[in-house]
Amino acid sequence: MIPGLVDLQVNGYGGLDVNDPSANALPALVRALWAQGVTTVYPTIVSADDATTTRLVTAAAAARADDPVVRYGVPGLHLEGPYISSVDGARGAHDPAVIRDPDADEFDRWQNAADGAIAIMTVAPERTGAIEFTRHLAAHGVLPSIGHSLATADDVHAFAAAGGRLSTHLGNALPAQLDRHRNPIWPQLTEDRLTAGLIADGHHLPGDTFAALVRAKGVERCVLTSDAAALAGCAPGDYQTAVGGSVTVTPDGSLRLTGTPYLAGSGASLLDCLRWSTNYLPLDVAVTMATSTPADLLGLHDRGRLEAGARADLLQFNRTPAGGLGELTTVVVNGQAVLKP
Repeated sequence: MIPGLVDLQVNGYGGLDVNDPSANALPALVRALWAQGVTTVYPTIVSADDATTTRLVTAAAAARADDPVVRYGVPGLHLEGPYISSVDGARGAHDPAVIRDPDADEFDRWQNAADGAIAIMTVAPERTGAIEFTRHLAAHGVLPSIGHSLATADDVHAFAAAGGRLSTHLGNALPAQLDRHRNPIWPQLTEDRLTAGLIADGHHLPGDTFAALVRAKGVERCVLTSDAAALAGCAPGDYQTAVGGSVTVTPDGSLRLTGTPYLAGSGASLLDCLRWSTNYLPLDVAVTMATSTPADLLGLHDRGRLEAGARADLLQFNRTPAGGLGELTTVVVNGQAVLKP
């Protein structure tokens, strides 16, 4: 038995898309993720224009207000952009037409529309006004995260000093070729004020890279995230998506912008990532990185742990002959069994 998983970055799953303004995906998404052991999720809204972001956060706020299950399972939202790098490679699959410099007034309007639910904001510290904006986020209780960035070492340390606390999918959303010494990865690894989010799906980070990042950062400053996209859990093939356009689900489970080698989010759930990470980490360490560490980072000190007084978010597995996680048999969310053998 382990605690329910806490995922800080989820764009969708099983055809459910947080970023599709025409869909009310959140209630179904929260329940779909139970079968993947995820009991706490921060739905992640990617770079969009002002009107679209407003619609998305308003819909999320309404879902939280109307449905106690959503309100419990979604303590907050994660905005990944639009205040990120517009450079190819660093921007990932984000639409370059909507990427822009930080605007505190615009963000405050979104936060008001979200009824205060925006909890994490991914920004590129090198953008004009980003350090001042980071201070604004931290002062208003929002966790600033660096990502989709070509920040210098000075930028990274200034970001952390201004209140930055997380690295969004460290080692990804970068050009294929970087200066071997002066690149954004090393200062994020050495900056103790930052916790590293790592996509452990076997595609975003090769195994040795994943293991090296964890060793360099320290397990106490690492969290596993899925970055799951709407097509995660879907059959191989070509799809048209509301965000990203044409995306191919490959036979190995990765998601690629059709006709390119570029990743379009992850095709894995956090449970998939947890299983993969145990090829390189002890099970108890990997579980901590997917439960109590992300929960504590967001101030959820009553979740992500098996102890008296904690929320009863529980997962029970069959044990493999090697002592690892076998089949997920039971899921308990806030004391209620939602999956049982």
